[in-house]
Amino acid sequence: MKRAALMLAWVLGTVTVFGQYSVKGVVADEENQPLLGANIMLTELGRGVVTQKNGAFVMNRVPGGSYILVITFVGYESHSVPVVVDRDLDLGTIAMERATILGEEVIVTATRAGTKTPVAFSNLDSEEITSRNFGQDVPYLLASTPSLVTSSDAGHGIGYTSMRIRGTDSNRINVTINGIPLNDAESHSVYWVDLPDIATSVDNIQIQRGVGTSTNGAAAFGASVNFQTRKLEKEPYAIYEGTLGSFNTYRNTISAGSGLIKDHFSVDMRLSDLHSDGYIDRSWTNLKSYYISAAYHNVNTLVKFVTFSGTEELYQAWNGLPSYLLESNRTYNGLGSYTDQEGNMVFYDNQVDHYKQTHYQLHLSRSFNEKWYANAALHYTRGAGYYEQYKEDESLSDYLLDDVTIGGDTITETNLIRRKWLENDFYGIVGGLHYEGDRIGAVLGGGWNLYDGDHYGTVIWAQYPGNSEIRHRWYENAGRKTDWNTYVKANWNAGDRLSLFVDLQLRGIDYGIKGSDDDLRDIGQEHNYLFFNPKAGFNYQINQSQRVYFFVARANREPNRSNFVDADPAGPVPVKESMLDYEAGYTLQSSIYSLNANLYYMDYTDQLVLTGEINDVGSAIMTNVKDSYRAGIEVSGSIKPNTWFRWDLNATFSQNKILNYKGYVDNWDYWSDPENEPYQVVEELGTSNLSFSPSVMFNSKLDVEPLKELHLSLISRYVGKQFIDNTSSEARILNPYFVNDLRVSYAFYPQFMEEIAVHIQVSNLFNVQYETNAWIYRYYSEGEEGVYDGFFPQAGTHVMAGIRLKF
Repeated sequence: MKRAALMLAWVLGTVTVFGQYSVKGVVADEENQPLLGANIMLTELGRGVVTQKNGAFVMNRVPGGSYILVITFVGYESHSVPVVVDRDLDLGTIAMERATILGEEVIVTATRAGTKTPVAFSNLDSEEITSRNFGQDVPYLLASTPSLVTSSDAGHGIGYTSMRIRGTDSNRINVTINGIPLNDAESHSVYWVDLPDIATSVDNIQIQRGVGTSTNGAAAFGASVNFQTRKLEKEPYAIYEGTLGSFNTYRNTISAGSGLIKDHFSVDMRLSDLHSDGYIDRSWTNLKSYYISAAYHNVNTLVKFVTFSGTEELYQAWNGLPSYLLESNRTYNGLGSYTDQEGNMVFYDNQVDHYKQTHYQLHLSRSFNEKWYANAALHYTRGAGYYEQYKEDESLSDYLLDDVTIGGDTITETNLIRRKWLENDFYGIVGGLHYEGDRIGAVLGGGWNLYDGDHYGTVIWAQYPGNSEIRHRWYENAGRKTDWNTYVKANWNAGDRLSLFVDLQLRGIDYGIKGSDDDLRDIGQEHNYLFFNPKAGFNYQINQSQRVYFFVARANREPNRSNFVDADPAGPVPVKESMLDYEAGYTLQSSIYSLNANLYYMDYTDQLVLTGEINDVGSAIMTNVKDSYRAGIEVSGSIKPNTWFRWDLNATFSQNKILNYKGYVDNWDYWSDPENEPYQVVEELGTSNLSFSPSVMFNSKLDVEPLKELHLSLISRYVGKQFIDNTSSEARILNPYFVNDLRVSYAFYPQFMEEIAVHIQVSNLFNVQYETNAWIYRYYSEGEEGVYDGFFPQAGTHVMAGIRLKF
């Protein structure tokens, strides 16, 4: 602690030691008209400001040194100005040139928050994404952003991974790629394993916390994440990226681009191959993916075709391990186990999940004049795959198979291998019409999407198959979902400092299911929803470096497929969830340091949670609870007193509660004898904590550049105690953990190629034993409480090393 205090004192001291000056100027167009909202960035410091109404900007407290000042504005060429700061500088008027081609940022503008949007958001640019990308799934690239917690089934960030933001799980986080919905229309989830190495083809990412601004696809019921894929590089390039690491992990990626051909055309591509054995036993993954884009550019028009695809095959590790094995056998994986003819427990070698998903997007953007432009996109996604399971002692009748008679004995059970299939098609159109005036910026946007999904199961082998057909199908059902939305957003500059924001969205859903489920129940049903989601707020610019904002929004979310399918036929049908989100924030940004504080209160009505209730066949169901909330403060900041030192920190402190919570525990004694009532034991618990919602989260990233192009980063994260269920019981928790990673990178630039970069990351530097996810099932038997559980341990110290060659 003493050393940390001395380090902080030294860092703060350098602010005084190095001279501090101001840099100011005015940004104008070719006709000397001021440009409001141009972004001014000192790249070496990673700090910037935005021009005011008269085009003026001031950057205060800039340390002495040599910098590149970069100015960007939509519709204009990026402009770089070398500056030597050894005194207060007045750069005068800087004239921007009109872009010769339409910028690709117009593809995502409709769903993005801007500098005056009154919401909490974080941006990651291509440089930051590249520095974090060792082939792990997207949640691990975002892990240092506020209020975000990650988990990995295989224990090291490759394979099935997930993230929560403010405690909100992945099927309540809206995700788009180039404005196109990525969430599965039925489950609402995003399966990052289906898009391996997608980060290599991503230019920038924005995370909006809370309801955020209106977007396309599934409801943003706690956060939204918006990706923009690779933008135009005007010069041809070729890149090889290779990674080797612990658990026999390797990645090979080749990217290439044509540059701008004949001032109008461009083509980009990527091929990736990734394998890992995983930390958990048999949790291997084999992943392949590609990305291709082809575009036509001119000053007013952009036409861009994008396709990307991922194929995954992995051994299942999604059950976790019992808590009693955490101390003795942390890597145990029970999936695929069965008893052979000699009575030995063995593991089926093909207990795999196999899926391929391919995306196609066609974007058209058109600028009509300086104030009006429009964009539209057609999209189609095809997915198909299965997971395979070895099952013992299964009833033949459960699979619509006849009993088998052998030697006069009737056999009613069999060992078998089954596959559960999902084939789906998702297509639609999204678009927006934009107006950028002197005082008002507005967009009228929306989209229409159709999903068709076929679910079915086949038996591919049985010990006693009888007269069954090859690939006998025992169940099949189909889901069809239409989802449309339209919205209008407007930002009005009511004065030199005050801007008002309004966002009105209308969203409709029609969802139907036909057929039977894997337990042979008829699950046919129809559901229709119409939601109105208004949002409003204001932003007040205290001065060029400080602002305050307030935002209030309503969000509505329809139940997902499993909520409907698992619901008790004799019980109530799950209803929509609703939320009022209140956000208030303050930001301070200078050339040396920044500070952001955001208060939030997310007030839920009828949130769907696990209460322990079960349906008529004993499966767990999610139940609407009348009142619950998430409330907290997110604080983030950074300090960069010179060109070789930077420290970024963020922390979240929150309360996450259910009011008047009622829990249910199965009574096995009733199942054996119905006179032993009740069917389930009811627990009246009053106010309880929402599961998987830590009250304290903390991230730190300390960057040092002791030599030019040699970067050292210490990344630290703390996640507080999490309850596994909603009972607030200390017996059912994930313990808090504090984990550190060390990242080292070095780049040099020989004459024969553009760049050679090497990097290494040591994850979990101090070999902490911790778990990031769990499940639990409670019951009473003979008056005693029993528990089944599954925990997901994460890897101890492990290493990833890589090289990047750019030609």
